[in-house]
Amino acid sequence: MNKGRFAVPAGVTDWSVAMGVTALLLGTGLSGPHPAGGRELFGSALLAVGGLALAACRRAPLVVLAVAGLSAVAYQTAGFEVLAVSYLVAVYSAVRAGHRTVALAASVGLPPVLLLTALVSGDGPVRDAVTQARNTLEIAWLIAAFAAGEAVRQAERRADEAERTREETARRRADEERLCIARELHDSLTHQISVIKVQSEVAVHVARRRGEQVPEALLAIQEAGREASRELRVTLEALRDDTTTPPHGLDQIPDLVKQFRMTGLETTLTIEGHPATVPVAVGRTAYRIVQESLTNVSRHAAATTASVLIGYRPDALAIRVDDNGTATPRPEPTRGLGLLGMRERVTALGGHLHTEPCGAGGFTVQAELPTNGAS
Repeated sequence: MNKGRFAVPAGVTDWSVAMGVTALLLGTGLSGPHPAGGRELFGSALLAVGGLALAACRRAPLVVLAVAGLSAVAYQTAGFEVLAVSYLVAVYSAVRAGHRTVALAASVGLPPVLLLTALVSGDGPVRDAVTQARNTLEIAWLIAAFAAGEAVRQAERRADEAERTREETARRRADEERLCIARELHDSLTHQISVIKVQSEVAVHVARRRGEQVPEALLAIQEAGREASRELRVTLEALRDDTTTPPHGLDQIPDLVKQFRMTGLETTLTIEGHPATVPVAVGRTAYRIVQESLTNVSRHAAATTASVLIGYRPDALAIRVDDNGTATPRPEPTRGLGLLGMRERVTALGGHLHTEPCGAGGFTVQAELPTNGAS
C-alpha cells in the first residue's frame, strides 16, 4: 500500500492548525472578561493575527515566534488577560525546526515582559503581577512545548539518519554487486574472447601470407572477436565507473578528442554557451556518446575529419558529432553499446537522440540531454 498517496500536504496541515488555534483563541477571548472602552474588536484582531500566523510556522518559524509573542504582549497591554496558546505552538515549531537557542531565549524573556506590561497596563485595578503571570502563561506549558518540539526534532533527525543509512547500505550493496559482476565477466569471458581474437587474427594473417583467399566466416570471426573484446572492455569500465574509478564526464572529452587526433582523424572540439556543472549521469552519457560516435567514425566511415560540438543551454546539454565520411552505407553499429546503447542512455535521462547520414556524405549524431531532472 502506498502511504504517500494518502498523505496530507504540509500546507493543509499548517492551515488546519492555524485555523483551529485561532478559533480556540477567539472563542476563549470573547467569552472571557473584557476591559472597559470597547476594545473587543482590537483584542480579537490581535488573537487572529497570532493564530493565523501559525500557517507559516514550517516556512518561517522564527518570524511566527516573534509575531505570536508580540501579539500576546499587545493583547495584555490592551487590558486583556493574555492568551498564549499561539505562542506555545510557535515555540514548539521553532524548536522542531532546530532553533532551540532562539526559542529558549524568547521563552525566558517573555514572562518578564508580560509581568512588566501587567504592572503598567490597564484602565482598571491591576491584579497581582505574579499571580496574573502564573495564571496566563504557565512556565510549565512553555517547558512542555519546548520539550515536545525537541522530542519531535530528535525523532525526525533519527528517521532521516535511518533513511540515509538505508540508502547508503543499498548503494554499497549495489556497488559490491556491480564489482562482483565485473570480476565474473573479467574472469570468465576476457580470457576466452582474447583466445578467439588472437587465434582468428593469426589465421587471417597466415592465410594472407600464403596468398590464400580468407574465408568470409573467418573474417566474421575476427571482426566479432574485436567487437566483443571492445564491448566487454567498455562494459567492465561502465560497471566500475561509480566504484573504483571516477566516472568519465565532460572534463574528459578534450582528452578523448586528442586521442582520436593521434590516430590520424582530424578532430575538432567546439564549446558553445557558458560551461556549467551538469549532473554526473548527464556528463557520463555525453562522454559515451562522443566516444562511441568517434569510434564509429574511425572504424566505419573512411572519414578524415570529425567535429564535436558541446552546447550548454539553460536546461539542457546538446551534443553533436559530424564527420565527412563516405556516403556509402556503413555497417550498422547497433550491437552492444553502439547506436542502440546511445539511445538507451539518452532515453533513460529523458533526452532525445537523432542520427542520420548527411546529404553530401558523412554522418551526424545529435543528442539533447535535460540537465534539470537528471541525477
